[in-house]
Amino acid sequence: MTAIDKDRHALVDRLRKVREARARGGRPAPAPARVAGAAPKAFDFSTLPIFEQMRFQEAVGRSLGIGTPFFRQIDSRDGARCVIDGEERINFASYDYLGLGSHPDVRRAAVAAAEEWGVSANASRLVGGERPYHGALERAVASAYGVDAAVAMVSGHATNVTTIGALIGPKDLILMDQLIHNSISEGARLSGAARLTFPHNDFDWVDETLARVRDRYERVLIVVEGLYSMDGDFPDLPRFVEIKARHGAWLMVDEAHAFGVLGATGRGLAELQGVDPRSVEIWMGTLSKTLAACGGYVCGSEALIAYLKHKAPGFVFSVGLAAPVAAAAEAAVRAMLAEPERVARLRANGLRFRERAAAAGLDVGLSEGYAVTPVIIGDSPRAVVAADRLFKRGINALPIIFPAVPEQQARIRFFLTSDHEEAEIDRAVDETAEVVKSLEGVDLFASLRD
Repeated sequence: MTAIDKDRHALVDRLRKVREARARGGRPAPAPARVAGAAPKAFDFSTLPIFEQMRFQEAVGRSLGIGTPFFRQIDSRDGARCVIDGEERINFASYDYLGLGSHPDVRRAAVAAAEEWGVSANASRLVGGERPYHGALERAVASAYGVDAAVAMVSGHATNVTTIGALIGPKDLILMDQLIHNSISEGARLSGAARLTFPHNDFDWVDETLARVRDRYERVLIVVEGLYSMDGDFPDLPRFVEIKARHGAWLMVDEAHAFGVLGATGRGLAELQGVDPRSVEIWMGTLSKTLAACGGYVCGSEALIAYLKHKAPGFVFSVGLAAPVAAAAEAAVRAMLAEPERVARLRANGLRFRERAAAAGLDVGLSEGYAVTPVIIGDSPRAVVAADRLFKRGINALPIIFPAVPEQQARIRFFLTSDHEEAEIDRAVDETAEVVKSLEGVDLFASLRD
């Protein structure tokens, strides 16, 4: 039996098991009865439905002659270029938007902090005490935003989950953009609040909905992103500020991909659109993108930050940021503000990619030409094949497939940095256009039906 024959059998077996799982209501097969006197065995997690889906995807990949694009090992410092499988590739999968991960001041700050303080805060800040490097980072972030205070936490995803959970409960309502990040939707789900998703960037929908339902809830939280990580566009912040104020709601802006990217000096959406940052209740961001570290932050009023430091489980019951991480992030804030030319180069690179891609006939969706631009391919297998062909041509850009995006919106997502060179951008666009054209009208699954 050939490898293709084995893959066909795997696909058929997968479909059979899907039907059986549906007959059981989507539950895994029951565990076999325990034999009297036998030692108990741990549950076999590979029997869960997700593993069947994973095996199915792997079988499809083998049938199409490609491997998985995920979890590849990178053997160099990540940035505009990287080394994978012993070859240097142009890298469009890095969050290091301003190239600060390689900035000498940032690296020196991390090394010095590790030598002085070690590599762990060793305890929750609430019970183990504060460290100077935590306060320095939080003051730097709050100052950059132009608000009173900030709090830094060890995970960007957990920052959203725990902040929403600490502020919102079962008597409240959360309104989220339909393209909002998983960390927001998970935080909303776990909060127990009523949840509504609104059409992307549709402030009129939010306004009309709140006019009907606002009086049914104690608190209302509206959540948007400063720069949407899958599409590269942003909301009309002045309109959302006006609407939330009129309806007595709170506004939260997730700036994971906006801080360091939007505005002349990288201060984010408020700077770009001329909004007073104090008119937004909750600013959130991550340390893992522009700030070249790891973790998350919330900034806003003194009262908000004091509340979170005493109430948010992800802060109260979690260890504080490690010294090298906090020191690196704080140095990155200073470097960003001291070198606005990095922000300008990123903007020029983002515009160059978007405009050249659109001119080449590629579908760049809603991108505004900043740090994130998708090339929308269509179905998921086609996006995976296109990304694989680009990888073989020396370009590392990852596919985004269902369920992360709707099935017919599968895409290759390009992250631009200030360190990309014009020739690299031009080559990436030309190669992508050639690959996409080569897949037009191709039936990728013809071999599976033979």
